[in-house]
Formats: sequence, C-alpha cells, structure tokens
Amino acid sequence: MTVAARTLTDEEQRERREWFRARWERGVKFNRSCGMRVLRWDRDGVEMVLPYAEVLSAHEGVFHGGVISALIDTAGAGAVIAGHDFEKGSLLSTVSMSVQYLAPARGREAVAYARCVRRGRRLHFADVDVMTDGRICARGQVVVTISGERPGVGDPIEPIDPIEPIDRIEPLTEE
Repeated sequence: MTVAARTLTDEEQRERREWFRARWERGVKFNRSCGMRVLRWDRDGVEMVLPYAEVLSAHEGVFHGGVISALIDTAGAGAVIAGHDFEKGSLLSTVSMSVQYLAPARGREAVAYARCVRRGRRLHFADVDVMTDGRICARGQVVVTISGERPGVGDPIEPIDPIEPIDRIEPLTEE
C-alpha cells in the first residue's frame, strides 16, 4: 500500500530547508570537527568552505584528497536538499560520487561550489567545483536518493561550541 505524503505549507518547506542548513554545518559531527561552514544555501546551490588544518593534510600545506572528496559529497548533497520538495521525503543518502583531482589543493581554505543539475523522482544529481587559492583543484558529481522521512527533522541542533576544533584531536596510539 502506498501512503501519500502530507502536504507541506511554504513555511514548513522553508523551515525544513533552514533546519537542514543548520544540520549540515552544526549537526553532522564530521562536518563540525573538520570546521566546514555553509557560506550560501539556496535553491540555486550551496557554497561551503573548509579551512586548512594540518590534520586534514596529505603533505604539508596540501589538503588530503579524501577530505576534498568529503567536501564534494557534503556540498553536492547540500545543493540537492537546499532546493528539495520535502513532500517527496527527507531521508537523503549518497548513491554514487565521482571525483576528478585537477591540481594539488593548496591554500588556507577549500571552497566548494555545488548546484543540483537534475531532480528526479528519487535520484538527484549535483555538480561540484572545489577551489583553493583562486583555482579549481577538484571537480565532482554526486548522486543522491531521497525517500522516506528522516527521523528527527526539526529537532534542536546543538551550537558549534561542544566539539573541539580538529587541530586538537589527538592521534590514535597503540597500547
């Protein structure tokens, strides 16, 4: 049996978009611990910044490629949910992602520019460019699915303060 989703008012749609913006920046522990911040969040796209920290590096002064991939995934999924019709669900999951590294990611910060390029019934596609020091260092495509309801949508999100900055995280040691 198919259950029809309830109709949401424009205000309820707006509140969900705002809640997801706050969640991306403050509610996802990985994003918080890396220091990712949302610069722009609207129907046309998302911009996110990741400040450089030594623990995020591959080599001195260069972001690790996996961290750049995580930024692409986070910004791409954000671009989809920022303009999403929540009557179609709110449980988002990445299905696939491709990344092309174009140059070493050197600089004080990496900025991801993401936009949703296709919205389907369940699958949605986003393109993302990442820039460091004024040049594109990586490009990616993120495919996400949204179906069902995410538990906790609308619950309060903690302020940023409770998590220690990533540069204070202690490395794992063997006992």
